[in-house]
Amino acid sequence: MNTQSEINRSIEKQPQLQTSSNFIKFFVFSAIGIFMFFIPITIGERSTIPLDHLVRWISTTFPSLIPFYAGLVILLGAIYPFYNKSWNKDKVNTVFSIFKILGLIVTVMVLFSFGPVWMMAPSMAPFLFDKLVISVGLLVPIGAVFLALLVGYGLLEFIGVLLQPIMRPIWKTPGRSAIDAVASFVGSYSIGLLITNRVFKEGKYTIKEATIIATGFSTVSVTFMIVVANTLGLMDVWNLYFWVTLFVTFLVTAITVRIWPLNKMSDEYITEEGQPEEVVKKDRLKHAWKSAMEAAQHAPSLRKNVYGNLKDGFLMTMSILPSIMSIGLLGLILAEYTPVFDFIGYLFYPFTTLVQLPDAMLAAKASAIHIAEMFLPALLVVEAELVTKFVVAVLSVSSILFFSALIPCILSTDIPVSIPKLLVIWFERTVLTLLIATPIAYLLL
Repeated sequence: MNTQSEINRSIEKQPQLQTSSNFIKFFVFSAIGIFMFFIPITIGERSTIPLDHLVRWISTTFPSLIPFYAGLVILLGAIYPFYNKSWNKDKVNTVFSIFKILGLIVTVMVLFSFGPVWMMAPSMAPFLFDKLVISVGLLVPIGAVFLALLVGYGLLEFIGVLLQPIMRPIWKTPGRSAIDAVASFVGSYSIGLLITNRVFKEGKYTIKEATIIATGFSTVSVTFMIVVANTLGLMDVWNLYFWVTLFVTFLVTAITVRIWPLNKMSDEYITEEGQPEEVVKKDRLKHAWKSAMEAAQHAPSLRKNVYGNLKDGFLMTMSILPSIMSIGLLGLILAEYTPVFDFIGYLFYPFTTLVQLPDAMLAAKASAIHIAEMFLPALLVVEAELVTKFVVAVLSVSSILFFSALIPCILSTDIPVSIPKLLVIWFERTVLTLLIATPIAYLLL
């Protein structure tokens, strides 16, 4: 590891980094990326990030074409594992390849409005297609284009050095992972995972770090939180709900990184030689600038960068969408027509009773049903008492992992984490959220 004096000498020896071209790449491209992902603007009566506005404009401008675009992506996603011969690589790939075929079949039924009455109910397959598939199908590829600007020209390295003293001690991840956390919370888990997977493949995250980020920072977006708050009548306490959720989510992550299975994940890189962050103790701003200029200097051309990100984003979209339509539907069927989640709810009943949540059994079932779909817990407690609604609303975000979208999204990345470990992490996060969020709700509501 370099000493501080060696770092300073290195900076002095590299005046070629301080070029107008690198300045423009860093400031202009990064500013565009920040604007698209992190700066809410109001258009009409809707305030959200520009990327979300752009996706909404496309979906409303071409309402008759977008469903068939999504159907084409699902068709390609169902075929792709057989095209690249990955479908029989292992049991997980085989199972998910079958689910993707089933997702294609369900999609055809939705597009052409035929199928069993129970499946075509508004809260079943059409809900998944209209509310999840179309938004994710547009958001990930379009977001990938602007992602090239956000993380490709030095901002990742600049922020990483500045936030090193916070990220590493608390969450055991590099400073550069702060970008992932903010992109997920403000934008979307799919965008956050896109960033994580790209940085992981470049050898800048270890397997453990990438798994921590994917399962601890890749939350649903603020826009989803608004939907939950509206559904549960919490907009009167919106600011309280937002900040408590932010606090609980990242506190839970700080705890889970210290217990199994995350604390035993591999510290190896996916590449032969990783690119770990250099530990900086002095002249942090100076070193952050040097790292940013180096990244800008060695960045590919804008066209090549955008194309590479767009390709990765589209492949991820192809992988996610068929799984949403099959696994997500299975979760909704189990929740609607079977007592499975009532039984799973008994795992959480001791904890909801311990913290004296009103409607303890209902809250326990809501906790269990989150694993199927992130929005289901809110629908389950619409008539519950305020404290229960508040805690379940926090849990909808803080538990993070669910089968209708996020778990397939993680499994579509190059991060080698198994479904059993993801289920353990989900259980830990759910229990910790109940134990932390309930006292806060009683104290502040």
